[in-house]
Amino acid sequence: MTPKEGTGVTPFHLVYGGEAVVPVEIGVESDRIQNYSEDNAKRRLLELDLAGEARAKVVIPLMAYRQKMRQNYNQRMIPRSFQVDDLVWNKVKPFGNVTKLEAPWARPFKVVEKLRSGAYYLEDENQRQLEHPWSTNHLQPYRAG
Repeated sequence: MTPKEGTGVTPFHLVYGGEAVVPVEIGVESDRIQNYSEDNAKRRLLELDLAGEARAKVVIPLMAYRQKMRQNYNQRMIPRSFQVDDLVWNKVKPFGNVTKLEAPWARPFKVVEKLRSGAYYLEDENQRQLEHPWSTNHLQPYRAG
């Protein structure tokens, strides 16, 4: 197994306190297998007792990794919010013969109602309200010109 970037150790190590011995290694007689003794088994039990400490040590780098990821995401994210009567573009869902050269946004819609969750009810130019609310992720501000 490969160590995870956030923790620096493998998930197997976090659970069992050591690295896994793959069956291929057993047949090949690696150093770990050749040097096995009862004393190693006692030491292994001690390592298992200390596995909790190893998990606790991993928490700090994991939290730092998550914070770094959060900051990176927040730098690239463009917060959007719309008010009632704002005009917005609605993202077109691809279906049928839609090609990548076609416009990804549909005609402008007017925001009718803003929900607490950040979703919006929209209506088209004929004052027909769309049946379900749309998330901010699927809307862009309309800029004429």
